[in-house]
Amino acid sequence: MDKVDIYTDGACSGNPGIGGWGVILKSGGHEKTLSGGEENTTNNRMELTAAIEGLSALKRECEVTLYSDSKYLVDAINQGWVYGWKKKGWKRSGNEPALNSDLWEKLLILTAKHNVEFIWVKGHAGHEENERCDGMAVGEIKKLKEKNSI
Repeated sequence: MDKVDIYTDGACSGNPGIGGWGVILKSGGHEKTLSGGEENTTNNRMELTAAIEGLSALKRECEVTLYSDSKYLVDAINQGWVYGWKKKGWKRSGNEPALNSDLWEKLLILTAKHNVEFIWVKGHAGHEENERCDGMAVGEIKKLKEKNSI
């Protein structure tokens, strides 16, 4: 099984607002970058979208280490919260709706296809790939802002 490191980040200008995401995939000395954005979104949606896009880029079953600075993403998976939300019909404790269930559903489908370990990295702390992903996400926000000001 191929081993792949995926680095992800999402950003938002306003929350909600214009958002962007960036991904770096590394495997066997090869690297691929992906990025994109949305005009009306949230930071958490961009963090989830980055993970979804990174995993979606894989063409076959892989052993994946996915790095993110999003505690929302990493803790929801590693602490098992997302599985509880799904089991309860996308409800959190207190019967509150779990946000972003559409994206969580996509992510769970993708994680079932691969062996994925989620690792949290501190954001804006000099982690090379995280900084690059942040730069791609912010660049996508800038592109959307420029497009909208025309």
